[in-house]
Amino acid sequence: MALPLALFLLTYVLLLLLPKYRAYVALVSAALFVILGILPVGRVFFAVDWNVIMMIAGTMGVVSLFIESKMPSLLADLIIAKMPNVKWAIISLSLFASVISAFIDNVATVLMVAPVALTISKKLNISPVKSIIVIAISSNLQGAATLVGDTTSILLGGHAGMDFLDFFFYRGKPGLFWVVQFGAVMATLVLLWVFRKEKQTIETFDRTVVEDYFPTALLLGTILLLILASFIPEDRKPAITNGLICVGLMVIGIIRDIIRKRSIEPLKKTIQEIDYFTLLLLAGLFIIIGGITEAGVVDEISKLFVKVSGNNVFLMYTLLVWASVLFSAFIDNIPYVATMLPVTGGIAGMMGIDPTLFYFGLISGATLGGNLTPIGASANITGLGILRREGYNVSAKDFMKISVPFTLAAVTSGYVLIWLLWR
Repeated sequence: MALPLALFLLTYVLLLLLPKYRAYVALVSAALFVILGILPVGRVFFAVDWNVIMMIAGTMGVVSLFIESKMPSLLADLIIAKMPNVKWAIISLSLFASVISAFIDNVATVLMVAPVALTISKKLNISPVKSIIVIAISSNLQGAATLVGDTTSILLGGHAGMDFLDFFFYRGKPGLFWVVQFGAVMATLVLLWVFRKEKQTIETFDRTVVEDYFPTALLLGTILLLILASFIPEDRKPAITNGLICVGLMVIGIIRDIIRKRSIEPLKKTIQEIDYFTLLLLAGLFIIIGGITEAGVVDEISKLFVKVSGNNVFLMYTLLVWASVLFSAFIDNIPYVATMLPVTGGIAGMMGIDPTLFYFGLISGATLGGNLTPIGASANITGLGILRREGYNVSAKDFMKISVPFTLAAVTSGYVLIWLLWR
């Protein structure tokens, strides 16, 4: 017990201290778990959730094709054309970022929507700082809304056996999607107050031209097939069904582009867009978690949480939500959620309750907590990087003037609603 625990804690410390090398840290640690005999060699392959890995890789590929088609830019242009002033333009862009981030990676969402905000700001000769911050934090908001919204949602789906539709309605009750939307409404009210003085009118600008609508069909097809797959009983479909759907449609998109352009460049470009760093990190973490589970460490951590809470369900739920918010404000939520999901399940088992309440609390806190600070989420870092290239250096104080009330509104409302629905 002592050796696996020590190795796990060392791994986590190194993940925090060496963010640029997280994937390598996880893989080396995973190798040590196997070499030291903590996790038997025969269980290594099965410790990795290949459905999750394939879903993430396939979705990344489809999204890269979708972005390349310029459809997101066209959608943003159409929205802006209908807005009367800057306030509503920024609110509409934040809502647009929220909606597409429910199906597309958060960083990709920022990269797609931020240029529109920059264009508006330049035409009106106003600072783009507030609008870019809003787009970044809004893109994080909807990560927990759907199965493909964020890596943490995919991790939850894999761990709890949840399909696409389960995020909308789960066991006869409203799922995470509706919790997130309630939080989004509360957060939008905060934004309306923040931008109450931004009333400059907007002139329409040239509309983006989309020449290829097939990537859009691919993305919609991915969502549709994931929905259809959710109707198939678990015992009648392969465990990697969702992963096969995502990878399969990515392959179709690549092959079509190769034939259409008579070049292998589309293949090279799509492969380059896949975040192998995250995939390797997850693979390593799955093996590590398999090792500490095998050694009984997960059970011991679960016992500690139960002891701290005094076996009080509400106290435990509150601890999970707000601890997740706090941790995710400073560290990457992927390793945190990957580690805590089995712990959370263990806690629920020891307390003799359905784990759904704790799962949903964990995901909502971990997904939204990253919005508190400039370094809490990759989307935040990306947005501030865009501003830096434009000559705007944003302080943590200026960022948090918007992010803190936005996040607290979203988290608090979600925290209350989840408890009322799933206690």
